[in-house]
Amino acid sequence: MASVLSNLKPELLWKHFEEISKIPRCSKHEEPVGEYVLSVAERLGLAFKKDDAGNIVVSKPATPGHENAPIVVLQGHLDMVCEKNSDVDFDFSKDPIDVQIEGEWVTANGTTLGADNGIGVAAGLTVLEDDSVIHGPVECLFTTDEETGLNGAQSLKSDFLKGRILLNLDSEEEGAFSIGCAGGGDAKTTMAIKRQSAQDKNLLKITLAGLRGGHSGLDIHTGRGNAIQLLARMLFHSTANFELVSLEGGSKHNAIPREAFAIVYTSDEGTLKDSLESQMKDIQFEFKAVEKEMKLTMDTIQDKVDDPMDADSASRFLALVVGMPHGVMAMSQEIEGLVETSNNVAIVKCEKGSVLVHTSSRSSIQTALEATRLKIEAVAKLAGASIEHLESYPAWSPNLDSKILKTMKAVYKNLTGKEAEVMAIHAGLECGLIGEKYEGMDMISFGPDLRNPHSPDEKVHIESVGRFWELLLETLKVLA
Repeated sequence: MASVLSNLKPELLWKHFEEISKIPRCSKHEEPVGEYVLSVAERLGLAFKKDDAGNIVVSKPATPGHENAPIVVLQGHLDMVCEKNSDVDFDFSKDPIDVQIEGEWVTANGTTLGADNGIGVAAGLTVLEDDSVIHGPVECLFTTDEETGLNGAQSLKSDFLKGRILLNLDSEEEGAFSIGCAGGGDAKTTMAIKRQSAQDKNLLKITLAGLRGGHSGLDIHTGRGNAIQLLARMLFHSTANFELVSLEGGSKHNAIPREAFAIVYTSDEGTLKDSLESQMKDIQFEFKAVEKEMKLTMDTIQDKVDDPMDADSASRFLALVVGMPHGVMAMSQEIEGLVETSNNVAIVKCEKGSVLVHTSSRSSIQTALEATRLKIEAVAKLAGASIEHLESYPAWSPNLDSKILKTMKAVYKNLTGKEAEVMAIHAGLECGLIGEKYEGMDMISFGPDLRNPHSPDEKVHIESVGRFWELLLETLKVLA
């Protein structure tokens, strides 16, 4: 693949990012990108460790004269969310990301870019390689499987790290320091269904597409539509005669669903189309400020499909999807503008004898998280479904007296003449788990401007990456 980013600064950081972008690295499949990290460490003659979960720590000695400085941990995650538009022919298991420059941004062609957290990983590798960087002892921690539940960080052993200052390079707003994050937990709701013999009716595929999607934590407050729930709502509300075969959508627990698909048998095609199109106009008006590309299509198909659900199963299934809470459930009463609690109806799948609804809940307050998961359980129970609560991860409680926060605020002010924004975010960062495992760890998260993570519209601002790098360099110098 020809170099697209070779003229961007800092050159070495963008070079590593472009190399990483050639390597398939969906969550749970980070072995190849881990091998790239180890190859860099071996080429540089640096010590490294790799644990059973695939987490890697590479150690670099201090710049001469700074050996007595505290050890600083630079941390990013190796995996990326693998999302693409349905009309894009792309195989995340083998194809390199088609990285492109569009004006002031680096983006990808119809897929997620992987700047989350490829830029952070590239920054860590650049610190390891660039001997002009002034720093004390450094540990670069590269974790695995962050995007599906912080599982790499969950697996860290207490002796894997020595440092007690951690710079997490996984934030997405320049000039903002994150010192807290939400905790979260997923749930899988399964409902048994019955199917009946198909009658001699037309088979129709209904597609709702063109929604923006996005990160189920960072973008949940924007009011973007959930394609699964909106299509379920239209079908649930329709009075036309149809038999439901399937309703499916979503592929990642931490992405707001952009597309949904239903297959139905109907002898009343005209009435069904009229009903759905009428509701679609209402929904387009309802979401006109945020969903300008949303569209509904209905096509007759000849495919072989399962028999339709019986009327009771279809009704309970649609009610289950429509009734699940989605979006912001509470705003913080202490931090202005911060989402406290939310839920994402993330994935719906249909099998021959059952349906699955996968939800992802977040909150900065543990009892509110538990209450949200209880609400989901109650809705499942009303629909006659069973629920499996997956393991949760802890919130990271803000520490306004943090020494690294005070240091970085001063560094940022000296570099820019402006005050940095100090914030907590409504997303899961590995800091919560790392802080739980390493007593006394002083942590902060920062990064460049990154837009629309977890969606094919993901992009990273070029000049902000340069300023992010400068901030990292100056922070390491001050800490040394």
